[in-house]
Amino acid sequence: MDISKIDRNFKIENNIGEADVAFYDVRQEPFELYGLYEPRQTAVFQRLPDEIGQNVSPGVAWLYQDTAGGRVRFCTDSRYVAIKVVTPSICHMSHMPLSGSSGFDLYLDDPITESSLYVGAYRPTTEKQESYEGKVVFKNRKMRYFTMNFPTYNHVNQLYIGLQEDATVAKGMPYKSVAPIVYYGSSITQGGCSARPGNAYQAIISRRMNMDFLNLGFSGNGKAEEMMIDYLAQLKMSVFVSDYDHNAPDVEHLKNTHCKLYERIRAAHPDIPYIMLSRPDYLRDISDGNERRDVIIDTFRYARAQGDKNVYFIDGESLFRGPYANLCTVDGCHPTDMGFALMADAIEHELRVAFAEQYL
Repeated sequence: MDISKIDRNFKIENNIGEADVAFYDVRQEPFELYGLYEPRQTAVFQRLPDEIGQNVSPGVAWLYQDTAGGRVRFCTDSRYVAIKVVTPSICHMSHMPLSGSSGFDLYLDDPITESSLYVGAYRPTTEKQESYEGKVVFKNRKMRYFTMNFPTYNHVNQLYIGLQEDATVAKGMPYKSVAPIVYYGSSITQGGCSARPGNAYQAIISRRMNMDFLNLGFSGNGKAEEMMIDYLAQLKMSVFVSDYDHNAPDVEHLKNTHCKLYERIRAAHPDIPYIMLSRPDYLRDISDGNERRDVIIDTFRYARAQGDKNVYFIDGESLFRGPYANLCTVDGCHPTDMGFALMADAIEHELRVAFAEQYL
């Protein structure tokens, strides 16, 4: 049964239905793109340069064109904000809604308070297709600032934003004038299985702190390969977050790469906060979880022994503890929105401690 036939709240409107709509390519001014690799120059949206994305591993070669962490910021006085998406396919998964894997969501930004409020989402239909449309409508016309989040698990070839043809369009709210936070890790880092892209933990932190970020989570393929480590080390960043415990094939692999990643990032960025996490679904295999956590703690202790006071450890075992423990994952591994919110809480806390200590 098509549930939308008996409950109109489930109906997805995939046509704009506005006579005065004008579409703009988000690669053009005044739209500002974040979290993507040179988006005004590449043929499709992607997170890595081709020479890295296509050569690290077969898995990364597929995933680097997933748009996790991609955002576009702008302001307009249009009564509605519509989109037209061109994509090679729609990513269907049994444990993650299309609204997260393949949808966009929209936030209203306040430049005075530097805060953001969710106002709507754009979702493809359940039928597989290569493009879709949608819109979010407001009650009146006035100048508003927006952040739109790209899908976490879908390739996007083109994105067009539809506004009233006589609307003003200008740049969006600026982020704090520091380099992005760089997150490296697994499917959890990439955003699986958030219900909307704006509910991944990096997006939550970004809204709370108004900071830019780069999501380099590669589902099943965050393994700290030599080529990837070299690439990560040369990026501009204000913070590095290491969250790839889940994708290390075994404890030995983690031993062979975890401290190496720390040393290379620290050599290139001697003064930035470095945050390392162990995996949050600790209870799935306590023995393996203990061994992996010990490896990460060993890296943390090594860093401290070298005199590094700007390194931080988050114990994954603690993240999903408490009254909401049973609500934190979809499948025993990938977080729900509740799980992502708890991860955001823990990482944000360490970020604020790190930034405060820089000025003590």
